[in-house]
Amino acid sequence: MSTDRRQFLQSMGTLAAGMLVLPACASTHIKSNKLFFDISLAQWSLHKSLFSKKISTLDFPGIAKNTYDIDVVEYVNQFFPDKATDKAYLADLLKRCNDNGVKNHLIMIDGEGGLADLDDNKRTTAVENHYKWVDAAKFLGCKTVRVNAFGIGSREDVHKAAVDGLSRLGEYAQKENLNVIVENHGGYTSDGKWIVGVMKEINKPNIGLLPDFGNFCVKREGGDLYNGKCIEQYDQYQGVEEMMPFSKGVSAKTFNFDSHGNAVETDYYKMLKIIKTSGFKGYMGIEYEGEILSEDEGIKKSLALLKKAGATLS
Repeated sequence: MSTDRRQFLQSMGTLAAGMLVLPACASTHIKSNKLFFDISLAQWSLHKSLFSKKISTLDFPGIAKNTYDIDVVEYVNQFFPDKATDKAYLADLLKRCNDNGVKNHLIMIDGEGGLADLDDNKRTTAVENHYKWVDAAKFLGCKTVRVNAFGIGSREDVHKAAVDGLSRLGEYAQKENLNVIVENHGGYTSDGKWIVGVMKEINKPNIGLLPDFGNFCVKREGGDLYNGKCIEQYDQYQGVEEMMPFSKGVSAKTFNFDSHGNAVETDYYKMLKIIKTSGFKGYMGIEYEGEILSEDEGIKKSLALLKKAGATLS
């Protein structure tokens, strides 16, 4: 996630309906046998089109299937922030998924407060703010919600708060048979050892991690954990390797590509080998966030790279 996206975590915009998608084609999700993982598309890959209102969340399932032939999607609540309890809207979204043969995998939840806030009352409010999104995820047939474990304080204090906040949310999600997974989104959460330590202490089967290849900044200018220019990076390969035993998904981040179609910022062959060695067989979500290529080109190149690198290990 970029600094621009991180700035959206505390404030979410509204969206209008967008462009017309191609005709729906009905089918059911078919698991690929060619790769050791399945591929999903993260809604953030289209964040520019969504924020500019060229498209809407309701368009997303059809675009994923008909433009990219991807039949598993990952939502971001920033793009429908006021719809968590709107059953008519959610029913419309679910119908569009069913019409296009698209499976809903997860909702990424931002802007609902710090689950590792050191203030007990604020942390409780944050936990309860997430409940409606767990309910929405259940309604849509998702298996997982992605959350943030943000908190300001010492490593030890934020660790303790994260264990509490995530555990309580996990208990609520467990009633709906949903997973709660934490993404490395800066600060302590991007320190592989720290976030794994939190997971070990929680030790609940429905609470896990979502490693993102591009989110391993652990220190920023001015001492802010989450905003500002990054001045210290955690090794991304070490971080992913440490996180994989607790991972229930992977965010396959891409920014730029070389002339051979390989990602500039991440060695996908090395990274996928780490992931396969861990025994992972779940969803790898494409999350293109580059500035040079268009969203369409970036998604297509990301998809091609995942298939190419994955085929060498499958």
